Amino acid sequence: MRGFMVVDSVHAVFLMGILSIAHGQSTNTNANVKNGSHVSALYVLGDSSVDCGDNTLFYPLLHARLSLYPCNGSDATLLPHLLAEKIGLTSIRPFYGQNGSLEEVLGGLNFGSTQATIMNQGSYSHQSLNQQLRQVSETMQLLQLQLSDDTALQFIKSSIFFLSFGKEDYVELFLHNSSSSNQMFRQNSKNFATILVNQVENAARYLYNANARKIICLGILPLGCTPRMVWELNSTPAGDYNANGCVEHVNDLVFEYNRLLDEQIAKLNTEFSDAQIVFCDVYNGMMKIINEPRLYGFEDVKNACCGLGLNGAVIGCVSKDMACDHASTHVWWDLFNPTPAVNEILADAAWSGLPIPDICHPITVHELGSAPLGMLWKPLLY
Repeated sequence: MRGFMVVDSVHAVFLMGILSIAHGQSTNTNANVKNGSHVSALYVLGDSSVDCGDNTLFYPLLHARLSLYPCNGSDATLLPHLLAEKIGLTSIRPFYGQNGSLEEVLGGLNFGSTQATIMNQGSYSHQSLNQQLRQVSETMQLLQLQLSDDTALQFIKSSIFFLSFGKEDYVELFLHNSSSSNQMFRQNSKNFATILVNQVENAARYLYNANARKIICLGILPLGCTPRMVWELNSTPAGDYNANGCVEHVNDLVFEYNRLLDEQIAKLNTEFSDAQIVFCDVYNGMMKIINEPRLYGFEDVKNACCGLGLNGAVIGCVSKDMACDHASTHVWWDLFNPTPAVNEILADAAWSGLPIPDICHPITVHELGSAPLGMLWKPLLY
């Protein structure tokens, strides 16, 4: 219960802010029209893949083995925010950084929290998946208090809800089990993936029941190639590293999670005929970059741009002054996170299918955003 006390106090301020707006005030709740978009807002849930620490309480004090600066800049360099810019949305505020005004809520919110996991309950330092879902639900209820029921319903249905979880669960699993029996670890890994995927599926159902009709689920990046994972697991059996220096058994297990999530999303799309749920496979997207870095303008696929020790993986980015001179030539920014240059390529691919095709399916993010309500289409073949 203690983890929810902070949330409740924020919501109290949030509620007062919304109710203080005069009912006669004109508020634009229409969907954006930039790039043919029919998206009213973007609501982001997730872990460090969507939050640089700005939305994680006390993060500078509790970053532990992570980086004090996990992003080169701000949240604007991360995938959901780059996609928001393409959609025409420019004011997605961190949940804990908004002032409770209706305008900020209507512009979209980032509920994501660095170190957030699917399995753990969360704490004062970060919000779990379930806590973020609660924040979303209460935010949607507050919209209904301020707007008419019909207006709020149409606004929610025409908004995109972005989910990106699982990365931190696997980081904890791999690092805590690095010295355990590989055979036992691998036998249990599929069960672990199934449990995580079932929770993300439940989250998608929860959002659907809250009237969300446009949902994006992000897969997990190739953790076996991250500088910290390679350094931590340097005692794995000979031959477990591939030609690019990635830990293959780690990538295999992450790949299994992504495969199961992709399959489950396909089933949800069949079940929810009036919704479109898009799976974005950043794993395969990043592996294409890692396997052919020069094709995409990169030179270094092993070293963190900002970090100390072997491959910049021993100590995270505790100061931006530690960063390399040319971050755009690196695949990895710090221990576990890609550089903005990688995120930009992934955002382009998710949006249009170029320069890397089929990252997002069954449709691209552009197609998801341009589909008006009532016209969310399903391809004949998934």
